[in-house]
Amino acid sequence: MSSLKPRKKNKQPGKTSPNLALAAALRLHQAGNLEEAAALYRAMAAKDPENPGVNHLLGVLESQQGRKEVAESLLRRAITAEPRLAEAHNNLGVVLCDLGRFAEAIASYRSALAIRPDYVEALQNLGNVWRDLGETDEAIGCYRKVLELAPDFVEALNNLGAALNARLRFAEALGWLQKAVSLNPGLAEARYNLGKTLAGLEKPEEAVAAYRRALSIRPEYVDVHISLGSALDMLNRISEAAACYRKALILDAGHAGAWNNLGNVLKDQGNIEEAIDCYRRSLALAPDSHSTHSNLLLALNYLPALSKEELFGQSKRWDGQHAAPAYSSSHGNSPENDRRLKVGYVSPDFRNHPVACFFETLLRGHNRENVEVFCYSDVVKPDAVTSHLEARSDHWCSIKGWSGEQVAGRIRSDGIDILIDLAGHTAGNRLPVFAAKPAPVQVSWLGYPNTTGLRAMDYRITDAVADPVGEADPRHSETLARLPHIFLCYRGDPRAPAVTAPPFSLSGGITFGSFNNLSKTNPRVIAVWSRILHAVEGSRLFLKCRQLLDPGTREIVLRLFAEHGIGRDRLEFCGWIPAAQSHLETYGRLDIGLDPFPYNGTTTTCEALWMGVPVVCLRGDRHAARVGASILTCIDMEELIAETEAEYVDRVVALAGDQERLALYRSTLRRRLAVSPLTDSAGFAARMENAYREMWRAWCARKLAPLLQKKSSLLTT
Repeated sequence: MSSLKPRKKNKQPGKTSPNLALAAALRLHQAGNLEEAAALYRAMAAKDPENPGVNHLLGVLESQQGRKEVAESLLRRAITAEPRLAEAHNNLGVVLCDLGRFAEAIASYRSALAIRPDYVEALQNLGNVWRDLGETDEAIGCYRKVLELAPDFVEALNNLGAALNARLRFAEALGWLQKAVSLNPGLAEARYNLGKTLAGLEKPEEAVAAYRRALSIRPEYVDVHISLGSALDMLNRISEAAACYRKALILDAGHAGAWNNLGNVLKDQGNIEEAIDCYRRSLALAPDSHSTHSNLLLALNYLPALSKEELFGQSKRWDGQHAAPAYSSSHGNSPENDRRLKVGYVSPDFRNHPVACFFETLLRGHNRENVEVFCYSDVVKPDAVTSHLEARSDHWCSIKGWSGEQVAGRIRSDGIDILIDLAGHTAGNRLPVFAAKPAPVQVSWLGYPNTTGLRAMDYRITDAVADPVGEADPRHSETLARLPHIFLCYRGDPRAPAVTAPPFSLSGGITFGSFNNLSKTNPRVIAVWSRILHAVEGSRLFLKCRQLLDPGTREIVLRLFAEHGIGRDRLEFCGWIPAAQSHLETYGRLDIGLDPFPYNGTTTTCEALWMGVPVVCLRGDRHAARVGASILTCIDMEELIAETEAEYVDRVVALAGDQERLALYRSTLRRRLAVSPLTDSAGFAARMENAYREMWRAWCARKLAPLLQKKSSLLTT
């Protein structure tokens, strides 16, 4: 918020210039000699208590010294004596903002502007209030008016750029912020906001440069250290990002955002326990952050030793802390059992993302006579996949930047019957919207491998292998809706490269591999995989994931394997490969896929099988640890499912020694998948629609039950 400043040109309308005493006091005030200035102002006020000029300037000084209530009284006295003193209205607005009385502050700024429509400082201050109240579009309008009147007003240039950033209008923001920087190269705030713009335009290298320039001006600018960390993370320089967050925390140990971001990069490096500690620290500082609480829940799923009961309890805590005490259970949807249903899907991942891969198979298979499809897309950076999904949906609504109330209102106005969440507690989720219950039937599916914990979430889609009947049900807030065969459908890429000969036939040694996120590769997994490498002479392990582009992260992984006697000559690392064809070709270098635990692979397992690579998994005690078993059971390959770590090692070692069996898998796996329920898009869509219909009929029955009971009572009477 703008601060109060005494102005040299502070003439009162209809008056002559200030007297010599007031001029002398004003000079002292502007020079920072506040005590001497105050003494002169008070002496003049004693002689002329209603002098508007004196009361105005004394009010400014009192505010600068922290006496806001006194300042308000003096400024109001000045305005009473001279209602057209625009500066007093403006400065009263600043004081009222400092007191948290924003509606009154807005009225004061508007009074100043009614007197002087070209008063750029008042326009700027009004824009700042709207910005702080979250009314970004109103703020943008104010800043634009300022710049029409004063094109080189640097503060307005910077603020307009920042507001456009908040609206994700990065291309518009760029020019304004570049101009601000050119006019005032030493303005660290403008450098910072320019960095955010460049990051939003997917120019992380340039963003890093802008942030570093800001830090060269103000080395202790905490928010810049945090944003620099985010830009470095975008460049997969994870270790450097972690160092930035740690620097921010040295400067401000109470910064909840820095703790959260540090947790994110530690999780990416596989350091789950430290990541969890960071999330807990962040939540202690900002307990209302539902996104940080979701990050904590996601991280807990990676812990091998965490019990199902504890994880369920943590999930329910999210609901208790972030969901409204009472959600709306009143819906005007027509309770007709067999009518066409309006089905809405909410996701931040309608883009090049595994969730979109599995969702597309359902979207393609939906029978539009049974369902009308609405997609609520929270995608930050749309891509070709986004456009493809939009073209296949009946209705598409981009909700990026919308408040939860706006999203819930749109869903209600669309009359959605069944609303499906595809994110759970993953990044960018809209669980607070679901907590408000904008649709009569709400369902969790696909994106998150556990209960959401929400009372307002009615069902969770799964299958009997991933969530066994009776065993999993007590640890879910939702009713488990188990599909026949499997809870998902994979579309094998028809343009995928041909399956190659087994690598061992060329190299003479077995190559194991995992292309899973490094967060899943915990110390227990590394210990078991090391046992396998020791047992299979001449074998190698090939790991591929985004995090391994970072040298510091690679060293962490090498050190963990070295603790089990595995040298770097037995390991091969590969980072992210953006092109789908090149990525799939890389599976041709694997003989056997190793599924991590307790958080199994999903997309990676399906891809490996499609490329002829058998995957051995360890069946665990929760959904995340049973996805591998669900996939392998669906394609009748239970022989690759182990029940204990020892059995996991034995099955992998036995398979590595059976070259004939490996060759058979290589030549038959793609065909096996192609004829299985795993890739049957139409069949899967029909099964999902049947589940939706059962859910809907159950809601209709509950909706109609009171009416039927009342009718029955009337008939009896």
